Amino acid sequence: MPELSETLLEVADPVLELDELWSFVLKKARKRWIWIALCRQTRQVVAYVVGDRSAQICRRSWAAVPEAFRRAHCYTDFWEAYAKVFPTAQHSAVGKESGQTAHVERWNLTLRQRLVRGGRCRSRSHR
Repeated sequence: MPELSETLLEVADPVLELDELWSFVLKKARKRWIWIALCRQTRQVVAYVVGDRSAQICRRSWAAVPEAFRRAHCYTDFWEAYAKVFPTAQHSAVGKESGQTAHVERWNLTLRQRLVRGGRCRSRSHR
């Protein structure tokens, strides 16, 4: 399969929405955070990283953003790691009520719902 960056549509002035969500492996004590960068114009995930919720993983998330999207304006929530990592001139921390992160929030919700449904299907098939 091609690399994710090879499948992305080109955008003149991209805007990125970034967010993180957590899931777990077998038990809640094993939380894993999925950091997602979504292009607002194309609704494509341009980068993702799995790890903890530290500034180090946030840096990995920014490093995973393809060069064509590095000049994009980025909207995030108020998680402090974003402010430490992202260039100040192109970063805006906003609340959910602003609507600036609505697309990535919706993507995360859809992902969470599909994972739950898949989990239920597997558990029923083992009965």
